[in-house]
Amino acid sequence: MTNPNDKPDSARINLAVFASGSGSNAEAIIHYSWRTTSAFRVALMVSNNSRCGAMERAMMFDIPTVHLSSTTHPNADEYANALASALQEHQIEMIALAGFMKKLPQEIVQIFSPKGRSRIFNIHPSLLPNFGGHAMYGMNVHKAVIAARESTSGCTVHEVDGEYDTGTIIAQKSVAVLMADTPESLAARVLAFEHELYPDVLQQKALEIQNNIL
Repeated sequence: MTNPNDKPDSARINLAVFASGSGSNAEAIIHYSWRTTSAFRVALMVSNNSRCGAMERAMMFDIPTVHLSSTTHPNADEYANALASALQEHQIEMIALAGFMKKLPQEIVQIFSPKGRSRIFNIHPSLLPNFGGHAMYGMNVHKAVIAARESTSGCTVHEVDGEYDTGTIIAQKSVAVLMADTPESLAARVLAFEHELYPDVLQQKALEIQNNIL
């Protein structure tokens, strides 16, 4: 399925999406990129899981894919170099982590922080700084929110600084936690907001790069 956006690719920022799971956020980003007003295009899908849904979705939309992991590159330095080469080959200017379950090498974070501010972004299914950090991902987050009897949860888009969920917060959306909520029902409502919030933030950041602000 080809991109119906007739805006020349050269007029848009090249975005790489990193994902490890089903890829629903990745697909929301792809669909947004098809808007005639989009300042970015998805030029590459990167995953550490060659059989994940995100890779399948990317191939369905004719987006180049690359699988890089500890299986393909057991040595950490070789992995970082291979990742940097793939991003350079596809002229990537911005990265969106969308359920990517591997910590980025610090070398990549540095490359994508040309003005001291990161051009790598992540979506997290809670209102950071609450319920963030190592092992706080996916359903683990929603279980923790309900166990803590929180009345509000939501999602956060933040810059990536090389640690788990500690980068500068850019935008958040709040979601009420209902008395009858299960982790699954809360996850579904939060995910719907993720699909709205993340592409909007990426559009904002792509425009900032175009205007030499970021």
